[in-house]
Amino acid sequence: MPAPLLQVKDLTVTFTANGHQARAVNGISFAVQPGEILGIVGESGSGKSVTAMSVLRLLPDTASITGQVLLQPADAAQPLDTGALPEAVMRSLRGHRIGMIFQEPMSSLNPLITCGQQVMEAIRIHQHTDKASARARALALFRQVQLPDPEQLLDRYPHELSGGQKQRVMIAMAISCNPSLLIADEPTTALDVTVQKEILQLLRQLQADTGMSILFITHDLGVVASMAHRVLVMYKGQVVEEGPVQQVFTHPAHAYTKSLLACRPPANRRLQRLPVTSDFVEVDAQGHMQEKQASVQGFLDTLEQPPMAWEARAAGLAAADNLLEVHSLHTLFPGRRNLWGKPSYYVKAVNDVSFNVRRGEILGLVGESGSGKTTLGRSLLRLIEPTSGSILYKGEALRKYSAGAMRALRKDMQLVFQDPYSALNPRLTIGQAIQEPLRVHGMLGSEAARKARVLEWLERVQLLPAHYHRYPHEFSGGQRQRIVIARALALEPSFVICDESVSALDVSIQAQILNLLMDLRQAMGFTCIFISHDLGVVRYVSDRIMVMQQGQIMELGPADQVYHHPQSPYTRQLLAAIPGPAF
Repeated sequence: MPAPLLQVKDLTVTFTANGHQARAVNGISFAVQPGEILGIVGESGSGKSVTAMSVLRLLPDTASITGQVLLQPADAAQPLDTGALPEAVMRSLRGHRIGMIFQEPMSSLNPLITCGQQVMEAIRIHQHTDKASARARALALFRQVQLPDPEQLLDRYPHELSGGQKQRVMIAMAISCNPSLLIADEPTTALDVTVQKEILQLLRQLQADTGMSILFITHDLGVVASMAHRVLVMYKGQVVEEGPVQQVFTHPAHAYTKSLLACRPPANRRLQRLPVTSDFVEVDAQGHMQEKQASVQGFLDTLEQPPMAWEARAAGLAAADNLLEVHSLHTLFPGRRNLWGKPSYYVKAVNDVSFNVRRGEILGLVGESGSGKTTLGRSLLRLIEPTSGSILYKGEALRKYSAGAMRALRKDMQLVFQDPYSALNPRLTIGQAIQEPLRVHGMLGSEAARKARVLEWLERVQLLPAHYHRYPHEFSGGQRQRIVIARALALEPSFVICDESVSALDVSIQAQILNLLMDLRQAMGFTCIFISHDLGVVRYVSDRIMVMQQGQIMELGPADQVYHHPQSPYTRQLLAAIPGPAF
């Protein structure tokens, strides 16, 4: 048996801040074999990303690391102890021997440099090629990762691309130098299911063609089941289960693994609420985990929603007034400009869209990256000005509102942004960030009352009061997503647009947030447009589903009908692309 490409031995990572220590990784050991895809799953904050950063030695100075990380290059007789290597040698390994796909593409890409230049820079540094050769290689990579119009995207900046397109640029950069080990940290989080399927197929093909190994970190259990050879399950910095992916998914041994598998919205039934980890396991004072449910299936049976309850809700919504009405909405963006600065063509991001949203309804909006979902959501709030058409909110024509009137109205119309890191001011603590809109809109009268509201919402989204004084960079991706949800809902709006608001969350926290949204809808009666690429999640939360492609509505109907009996070929294509086990 060949020597492992990567060996992690008794790795422990401890962070020190303000005199306090927090152990993020606690004595874990594992190996990645040549040509193997090893999946790592676990809740947000379980230590998955910290483990990946430890391999690359990218952790801050506040981290104390013990244990060993050994890398076996093909041209070396002995494995390299990366912890003992000079920084210059480690820098030459990053991007060349070890590629990295980071979790948040917007914060990982330089906003001042075009996407093509960023990929070309990595190629020129590690492969010592000229500029023309690097550009040709970057163009080939953009085609390989299925970026539309790659010649133009080479010269565009990150803010000009959709979330899924930025993620594909990151993937192109990571594979640009043909690394022997690729670390993929949530590489398909921002992608719709069809592009995700293409990227997973691409990574599998690259792995088969080049023999590279992949350390694949994700919260999507379906992706792990379809992608990995072996899987590690992590909880609070420890590995609680490890084994071949089929064995772990069909016969999980640990209670925590069973809970993760149960947290996904089921396709064959409607539940009153989604199960969460605490329903299946409890942790005693010594940190030992105990199983609470003798039968996972039996517990799910107790949560099943009676069909009459869902039918009664559908009948009530059918009789409700429209909160939002959209008629023939167009939002166009100028394309390439000619010598005189005039656009030679326009991109129809939203193309003649008409629909309504009833009071108290959750309308799910799905479609591929670049289909116009986010542009439609922002056009409704006039964060992007529509080109033509009408938007009626509570019977009022929003396109006639002045900028000041729209600013005041946005207290009642909130948006949960797709990228939580870029949506939060890095100079504000999260307490200040959540409190800021309360202060801007003059709510609650005093700082003490506003702080109390913030602390209440931190608890409601499963964060701690101590987090009030921390900054965005001190949180995991899933925790930052919960922060922006709290900031939007703390205003108690009547209408909320959730733009991929659970896409960065692992399944257990996703279940908690979805339960929270459903509880808040019941308690507050708000109306919601829920944008997501996850059709299973959309089907669970939504009363109706609207499917978009290239700026147009392809299908609109009751959630179960669209999910189980789609009429549009495009909807059937989306459903067929949902990842899942092949066993």
